Order: sequence, then C-alpha cells, then structure tokens
Amino acid sequence: MTDEPLPDFPPDFRWGVSTAAYQIEGAAGEDGRGPSIWDTFSHQPDRIGDGSTGDVTCDHYHRYAGDVALMADLGVRTYRFSVAWPRIQPAGQGAPDPRGLAFYDRLVDALLERGIEPAVTLFHWDLPQPLQDAGGWTNRDTAARFGEYAEIVARALGDRVALWMTLNEPFIHFALGHLLGLHAPGRQLLDDPFPVVHHQLLGHGLATAAIRRHASGGVAIANNYSPAWAVGPDGTPDTADGADRAAAVAYDAFHNRLFTDPLLRGRYPDGIDQLAGVDPDRVVLDGDLDIISARLDVLGVNYYQPTGVRAPAPDNPLPFDLTALSGYPTTAFGWPVVPAGLTQTLVMLADRYGDALPPMWITENGCCYDDKPGPDAVVADHDRIAYLDAHIRAVRAALDAGVRVDGYCVWSLLDNWEWAEGFTKRFGLVHVDFDTQRRTPKASYAWYRDLIARTR
Repeated sequence: MTDEPLPDFPPDFRWGVSTAAYQIEGAAGEDGRGPSIWDTFSHQPDRIGDGSTGDVTCDHYHRYAGDVALMADLGVRTYRFSVAWPRIQPAGQGAPDPRGLAFYDRLVDALLERGIEPAVTLFHWDLPQPLQDAGGWTNRDTAARFGEYAEIVARALGDRVALWMTLNEPFIHFALGHLLGLHAPGRQLLDDPFPVVHHQLLGHGLATAAIRRHASGGVAIANNYSPAWAVGPDGTPDTADGADRAAAVAYDAFHNRLFTDPLLRGRYPDGIDQLAGVDPDRVVLDGDLDIISARLDVLGVNYYQPTGVRAPAPDNPLPFDLTALSGYPTTAFGWPVVPAGLTQTLVMLADRYGDALPPMWITENGCCYDDKPGPDAVVADHDRIAYLDAHIRAVRAALDAGVRVDGYCVWSLLDNWEWAEGFTKRFGLVHVDFDTQRRTPKASYAWYRDLIARTR
C-alpha cells in the first residue's frame, strides 16, 4: 500500500457495501420461505467445500438491526442487498407471502432511518426450487415469472428504493451453475447452454419494465467483468502468440460481451456461434432484444481479477483455454490481485459502448484472506486494506481518464457463507464468529470508515 493520501472523489460519490440474501440471512425455513436451488444444492453430499449449508449463515434475518447499525457507524451512503425470491413467492409464482415482504419493508425503513440508501438486487442466484423443477432458466416461462416477482417487490418497496438491480452476475450464474456444475443448480448443459443466457436477459428486461411501472428508483444490472489477457506458456502476456490473442478475443466476447452487448447494443456479439450449442435464432423471438435493451440508469460492475487466456488444446471444443496469471500476489481464493485490471475494465466499457453506456457503479469489489482475531481480539486484516486502497485508486484513475463512475460498494459488509466454499472464505469488513454470531469490525472496517469520512 502506498503512503500517498487517497485522492479526492466527487462529493456525491456513493460509498457503500454489498451482501446477498442467501449468504447472510439464514432463517431458511421461517415465515413461509420456500426452498431455493441453493438450499437443495448445499444439502447434497460433496457440493460444499466444508459440508456446510446456508440454513443459518449470519442470521441477518434476526440480526438486521445490529447490522444496519454497523453500516451507519461505517458511514456508508448505500447498502446493496438482495431480496430472496423464495421469501416473496415460495413456489416462484402466485400471491406473495406478506411475511417475506414485511421483512424487507422493515429493513428498508431501518436503512432510511439511518440515512442509508437501499439498493435492491432482485436475483442473486436463489431461484425458487419449484421453478428449477420446471426447467429453471432453460425454460422461457421463468423469465415471465421473474417479471411478475419484480412487479410484486417494486409495488411494495418502490417508493423508498434508490436503485434497483435486476440480476447479479448472470454470467457467473450461467457459467458456474449451468456449464461447470460448481454452483447451484449444478448442471452441465454443454450441448445447449444458450437458453440460460437469453432467458436471464429476457427476465431482466421484463423486470425493468415492471420497475419502471411501479418504482421511482433507477434501474441497473450488476455484471461480472474480467479483462481477458492473452498469455503464453509461462502465464505472462510477454510470451503470448497470435493464437493466444485470438483466444483472448473469443473469451472476451464470452465473458464480457455476452451479457452486455444485448443490453447496450440490442444484439448478441459476433462469434458466439463458436460456442458449443449456441444457436440464437432458435431461442430469440421477435421483440425480445427490444425488451432486453430497454434503457438502463446504471451499469453495475463487479470486478475481482483478470483472466489468463491461451489458445485451446486440440481436444477443447471451446475456442479458448483458461490459465493462471503469473507474477501477481494472490488472495486466499488464489485470485491474482491486479488493481490495474479494474481501471482497464472501466475504460474498456467506456470505449466499447460510448454514448450507450450509462453511469457505472462498482457494485462489488473485495477480497478474501484468512482473517481471525488476534489475542487482543483485533482482526488486523492489513492485506485487505492494501487491496481496497489500490482498487479505489484504480477507480480514481478511471475517473481521471474521463470515465463516469458514481459509486463503489465493498464486497462484503460481513464474513458470510461463500457459496460452494462454505464458511472457508472470508470477504467481510466485519468478522463473524459463525458459532456465536458475534460481529467484530476488522481493521479494514475502521480504514473504510475513515476513508468515507475524508472523502464525503
């Protein structure tokens, strides 16, 4: 971490934190909540690294008032959280359960009482299990059901929510949940994956229309972006050849453009027919892309790392191979720490989409390390402070390059249940003892609080 003071940010810049319902709420069987695909997945043998489930996690459902108090002390202007679809519609359709809506009603009011703007994500991967049983995102009907669910939530909270995000990281949900089988619902649709892509985007478009009808806040989507870096045999760009660079172009279309070109250009990127099973003409109906490309107020950018890309091996049906990057420090997840990749991402999006690009927010950025309280009960997570410092400077560099970025949300407020890794990966500014639910703000919490105070 440099000793240079952090540069100034615009006075209206939104500093915030992010969480996700299934990762923190717990109360999996309370107040009418139905099962999600993550409930099903996490209870299957050998799916989760430590054998845990999301049944309790941080117990935020019962402890939200204390967590809001932590955010107020932190000084954040925005809290990005997700609504659990199975709390609102246990079967994924039909009349809402008033107990589920009441919880989010209380949470939103508690935030507003503390001067914190709610930023609501409608889908952070917890699809109601009955919809998955009917085909999930492979079924076009799921997009329609998502639009109906969005209308219910927008009616209930639309007068108080500052920003709505329809989907979180649809690429990651597609790739890890439906291609590799590493996330719920654990599918490997290698021969026919494209319906999952298109129906998520169609659901986004239908939800956008519902929000416009019933809410006053802006509309966004939170995409995961990763610069595709061509690398050679040693894992560095220096040894990449022409075939490696062509593979990187193909991966960029797959990761960074597949879920963004339809939103901002009204069409899918050229070359996606190289991917096995992708036949847009079979799935995309007349009018779909007009629905998908409805105006956005914000593009959410989730950034963690670049991706190393090489020319594919002969037996690989895809036009690229992925490989580790060499020469960078890594987090406890093994992810390379490359702050310059965040600047590159923001500049890339601005150059690529020009006037079609709405203002951007960093809706997730953070890191996991093996944090634990010391003998004095202090969690001295200096690696996280260095990570956040460098990445916030990377945002400032993008602003200096003329890119508009209006907010930055740290992932995450709390140590939580980290999907297929269970409780083994800690991303939080606040340490959580998952046995006692004791919250202990880390050194990074105090650092971020001071940063916000200095830059507001």
